[in-house]
Amino acid sequence: MNKTKIAIIGSGNIGTDLMIKILRLSNQMEMAVMVGIDPLSDGLARAKRMGVTTCHEGIDGLIAMNEWKDIKLIFDATSAKAHLYNWEKVKAFADKKMIDLTPAAIGPYLIPPVNFDSNIDVPNVNMVTCGGQATIPIVAAVNQIAPVHYGEIVASISSKSAGPGTRANIDEFTETTAEAIEKVGGAKKGKAIIILNPAEPPLVMRDTVFTLSEQADRESIKESIHRMVSEVQKYVPGYQLHQEVQFDDVPEDKPVYIEGLGLRHGLKTSVYLKVVGAGHYLPAYAGNLDIMTSAARACGDKICSLMKNYA
Repeated sequence: MNKTKIAIIGSGNIGTDLMIKILRLSNQMEMAVMVGIDPLSDGLARAKRMGVTTCHEGIDGLIAMNEWKDIKLIFDATSAKAHLYNWEKVKAFADKKMIDLTPAAIGPYLIPPVNFDSNIDVPNVNMVTCGGQATIPIVAAVNQIAPVHYGEIVASISSKSAGPGTRANIDEFTETTAEAIEKVGGAKKGKAIIILNPAEPPLVMRDTVFTLSEQADRESIKESIHRMVSEVQKYVPGYQLHQEVQFDDVPEDKPVYIEGLGLRHGLKTSVYLKVVGAGHYLPAYAGNLDIMTSAARACGDKICSLMKNYA
């Protein structure tokens, strides 16, 4: 099979883990170049050991390489600020597509089992955040059965798994995830909270999803959530319900106040998740990074497959 040549910009934890996933698991993509800005980074060193061409001069260095002409897909695993610069360079090339793993959100938000089909022809797609990838499928699953007024997610990740990129983008994380809860998950109002847990030994990623929706058949909602969990598990095997779905009534005579929406009543659904990483490059507790790279790899395979079909 002729694989599509791809490049990864960003030789940190996320970029390196993504590279290893593509090398081990992808049947559609071929690593052409691993790009960083630190010639001594572990990611570039590992890429060299694995036989991957490297570049330590960022996107400008990549564009100057002979390999650039054959690359069709670029993953950006840098930072929100860096992505703005990188996309300005890449968008001039009509034959290239970009998958953005930063919170820059220049392109539309993409959650593989929810809205991939509506973003097939978009040149730049955004993978939201780790919390978004873990929780927005659940909000969407509830919304498929009952209109969701409010969706709130709490992502708790090990402090050890939060590198400098994650820490520098905390504000972007909450803003991007909240917006994607609305635009992709379907909630009228979204809120996102991230917790960096300093516990030792490090704990795996835990995510809590609360939705307030119209009243609907609870079994139907539960079944929709279980179906969605199964879809995510196809590309993130360590994604699972931590306990059974819980329901509570918010009666009309005791409504809750939601900023921007006012008083609302209905059905509260509580979903508790955990994400265990695959351990390709990072430890199993770094499920927050694993779900991002796994989702990006799944989207990359789909996009490359479609590119071949259109060619």
